[in-house]
Amino acid sequence: MIDLHYAPTPNGWKISILLEELGLPYSVVPIDIRAGEQFRPEFLAISPNNRIPAIVDRAPADRGEPISVFETGAILIYLAEKTGRFLPVDVRGRSRVLQWVMWQMGGLGPMLGQHGHFRLYAPEKIPYAIDRYQREATRLYGVLDALLGKTGRFVAGDEYTIADMACFPWTMTHKAQGFTLEDYPNVKRWYAEVRERPQVQAGLAVGKFVKEPFSDEAERIMFGASRVVAE
Repeated sequence: MIDLHYAPTPNGWKISILLEELGLPYSVVPIDIRAGEQFRPEFLAISPNNRIPAIVDRAPADRGEPISVFETGAILIYLAEKTGRFLPVDVRGRSRVLQWVMWQMGGLGPMLGQHGHFRLYAPEKIPYAIDRYQREATRLYGVLDALLGKTGRFVAGDEYTIADMACFPWTMTHKAQGFTLEDYPNVKRWYAEVRERPQVQAGLAVGKFVKEPFSDEAERIMFGASRVVAE
């Protein structure tokens, strides 16, 4: 059994999608990041960077004590290796997938996250910040579009892998962030194919327990400079 410490965000969806694709039994442990539950000691014990998601594998391959894993790239790799799926075993295929997982972790996710923050949530709209991250997000969409024009159906080639699961949830923010996939025809084709997968739909449906709009306190907790501890 996998415990998934989770909130429904692009990073959370990466892991719920993979767990659905793998068919592994898992239980969802909701983390209300708007209330600051990510700062609770019990969560920090498994995710010291106070970010969701994190997992606890209660049946690891070595049959030892439960293993906790934080950071989505590490979780994707861990679960793919645990099951032998969605990560090639040949050296070239594996390297290609891991490169694009790291590209998402170091580029696509952080830059779209910053663009979304300054465009949608920042109390003061700073033109320089919005423009800086919009230009970088535009560049990254262009990189992804060019890649998909060369590789075939999916990010790392003809096979669907954890590289697709890493990238897809962040591209779901394109409308809110002011992008249209009409400008990126290869991304548009890939996006539609991935989104149609039943397991992707199931992963996106996990944890729709956050429906309230952002309050000032929620924004302070999520975007503030100070560390808080939920009672």
